[in-house]
Amino acid sequence: MIPAPAFLSNPERFMAFSRWAAPMFGAIAAALALAGLYLGFAAPEDYQQGDTVRIMFIHVPAAWMSLFCYACLGGASFLALVFRHALADAAAQAAAPLGAGFTLLALATGSLWGRPMWGAWWVWDARMTSVLVLFLFYVAYIALRAAMDDEAKAARAGAILALVGLVNLPIVKFSVDWWNSLHQGASVFRADGPTVAPVFLWPLLLMGLAYMAAFGSLWLVRIRGEVWRRRAEALALRAARA
Repeated sequence: MIPAPAFLSNPERFMAFSRWAAPMFGAIAAALALAGLYLGFAAPEDYQQGDTVRIMFIHVPAAWMSLFCYACLGGASFLALVFRHALADAAAQAAAPLGAGFTLLALATGSLWGRPMWGAWWVWDARMTSVLVLFLFYVAYIALRAAMDDEAKAARAGAILALVGLVNLPIVKFSVDWWNSLHQGASVFRADGPTVAPVFLWPLLLMGLAYMAAFGSLWLVRIRGEVWRRRAEALALRAARA
């Protein structure tokens, strides 16, 4: 197996891999999403939440992905900062808008779900507040990269900010355990097994896999675009010097 730093130091190898992997992941995402949505809307109403429970199939995977995308952003930033891999920096830069999108979707659908369940669109609940902070870290990273003209300095500053933001991930994860929260505790990934009824669990897992595959496809496409952009800028700079 090729070590990650070696793989990331070879853009040609990555471009060859992503050329076929991106559409493959996209097709997998579409198939899983169709199956998940079909099973989700075919499931019976919840005895407490009624039809509003179906928001779960959009909201919960988005919340999972908000954390996963930031972990990818932090990991890529670490490799870019320590090993000076340009492709790792491109991966970090490409992940941030996708993660921000998933986090915004989690916040929006959580608000829609909370209104009939809690009687309010928003409360300063520990989980909701920490996810909002996560979204602000994404926005801050994107804004910082855009605000600096020097690409090398922007990459370093962005990587440091991304690594600082990793501290928030366990806070989001364990906020319902550490503080009083309107959110329930973990109900899928538990040591003693899921507590969600199978009729809801299977479409939820399918949607989670669909979100993961969609992120993989979009991430690869965005990294490819970033690589082409940097190559075009390098060629333009060479031409200007010539």
